[in-house]
Amino acid sequence: MVKPGDEPRFVSQIYNEAQRMIALVEDIIKLSHLDEGAQDMTYEDVEVLPFCQSIVDRLQAKADKSKVTLSLQGDATSLHVIPQLFESIIYNLCDNGIKYNKENGKVDITVKDELDFVTISIQDTGIGIPREDHQRIFERFYRVDKSHSKEIGGTGLGLAITRSAVTMHHGTIQVASKEGEGTTFTVRIPLSYIP
Repeated sequence: MVKPGDEPRFVSQIYNEAQRMIALVEDIIKLSHLDEGAQDMTYEDVEVLPFCQSIVDRLQAKADKSKVTLSLQGDATSLHVIPQLFESIIYNLCDNGIKYNKENGKVDITVKDELDFVTISIQDTGIGIPREDHQRIFERFYRVDKSHSKEIGGTGLGLAITRSAVTMHHGTIQVASKEGEGTTFTVRIPLSYIP
């Protein structure tokens, strides 16, 4: 059905679409698991800075390819969290900071120990989010820039998963953003919460 010269292009398209479908199914499963309370997941004490550094290290090649600088700083502190969910919070926010950034942009991760809770802020110098979309970005499948969603990738579920994971830890997540200037996500997780 396909000319021999066109086969590589079609195979590549089929592979990419299959990968997108796999990612979508995995994200839907994650959300369903969180909706059901994730009772099978266990809490552990984690050192926040080394934990975040391991995520920065994993994202470094992607950041280099996008010409984005990653930095991590802050207080040495620990949290009692579900490691898989805590990882998805930091990873998703940093990954978005890279994806929606500009060439020679930055993503700065800052950890603060604030007595009753730990604050983790992820600030980027990217394209920003219009004010009218600030609350909607946490909705499932909502995308601010629908025209570029395929080329940027993702399933439209990352921030929904992030918010659910933050809620599981009795925390809060806030966004501050200006179009063309960048975005800051601030996650606060209480130190005193014992499941």
